[in-house]
Amino acid sequence: MTQIKSYTPTSQASPRTVENDKSLSTVYSQQYYLKAATSDNTRKAYRSAVMQFEKWGGRLPCSESIIIGYLLDKAAVLNPRTLDLHLSAIKQWHLTQGFNNPTQSLNVSKTIEGIRRVHGKPKKKAKALRLEHVATLLSFLLSKPESKKQKRDIALLLVAFFGAFRRSELVAINYEDLKWEPEGVKILLPTSKTDQLADGMYRVLPNGQAPICPVMALKEWISSANITAGPIFRGVNRWDQLSTSAITPGAINLWLKSLAAACEFDFTPELSSHSFRRGLSTSAAREKIAFELIKKQGGWKSDATVWEYIDEGQEFIENASLQLMDKMAKLLSK
Repeated sequence: MTQIKSYTPTSQASPRTVENDKSLSTVYSQQYYLKAATSDNTRKAYRSAVMQFEKWGGRLPCSESIIIGYLLDKAAVLNPRTLDLHLSAIKQWHLTQGFNNPTQSLNVSKTIEGIRRVHGKPKKKAKALRLEHVATLLSFLLSKPESKKQKRDIALLLVAFFGAFRRSELVAINYEDLKWEPEGVKILLPTSKTDQLADGMYRVLPNGQAPICPVMALKEWISSANITAGPIFRGVNRWDQLSTSAITPGAINLWLKSLAAACEFDFTPELSSHSFRRGLSTSAAREKIAFELIKKQGGWKSDATVWEYIDEGQEFIENASLQLMDKMAKLLSK
């Protein structure tokens, strides 16, 4: 009869303990929060920048001389603002991995400063939509046969403009974020570009007159699409069938340009989703609406940004030459 011997473990590995589980949990938790500290868009931009650097021949970690070589090779090819982004990405990689940061040296700083001076170009800005432009777009949509897509497009146009929404904010609006009031609707933005810590903010749309009322347009779209939960602005296919997913941020740019082209705008290539945001602020400035109201409606944190939009909107109204020309006209009339 075979005798069964007792088994004694011979492995030197430490047995699983509560302390080990807690340590592992701590590591995973830290990784989760470290990832959350950087927005997805920033992370994607940094990843793309590092890939371009490595495609050029760079390897991480790298030295100051490699960085300078990269800048010199790309100085006349890439926009200086793009190179600034690449330097930020390389810096973050080194700091995150515990290496010395080669981008902080004086030679690198002077080199990129020189590149900015020699190759710098004005930043391209999206064309601001004026009230008359939005009116033309709305009239075109109202002339189309009634459908789910037509109602969605009208709601998207009016909400985007009068709410001064970013495209990332538009696609993130859910049914649960809407708070209806007798005076209009409050739209909760759980997070946004200027609210990365997710404190939450409301964008308020008051009731207006038909057919330009964004609140009424939003209600009609929701009712037509029978949306009771989830994303508000969804895809609609050629058969007028509704998607369960939100439209993508990039799709808003394509949609606006397609709509503008149909209205035969000669500035269609200059448009982007930011045209709504710039349009609301500059249009409000032309109407002499108070600074505080403009800032509040767009949810801007920076006063300087709001003043930039106000200056743009009033550049022909608040103009020294205008008063001088009026004075000269009076002198010539004598």
